[in-house]
Amino acid sequence: MEYIDVLWKCQSSENPYRLVSELGDDRFELRKLEFFADGTVDAAGGDHETERTMLGVAAVPPLSVINMDKQFEGAIITRDAFEALWLKFGR
Repeated sequence: MEYIDVLWKCQSSENPYRLVSELGDDRFELRKLEFFADGTVDAAGGDHETERTMLGVAAVPPLSVINMDKQFEGAIITRDAFEALWLKFGR
């Protein structure tokens, strides 16, 4: 498992500014939180998703590739950090 926290420096209020994901060994998302400028947080995982937030249909690239795009700034976080966020905002 890998846990990542990615800031998306986008100017659209319709898109999340922060994406926090739990990735399986195949780099597919297992659970994800998306943080929006209006203060809401949407969650997806297992059989739960929202209109705005769903698990990706492709493997997530390594952070080295994500961070090559200047609109993204990602970092690895611990499982404990992810679980704390999931307990607070997940469904």
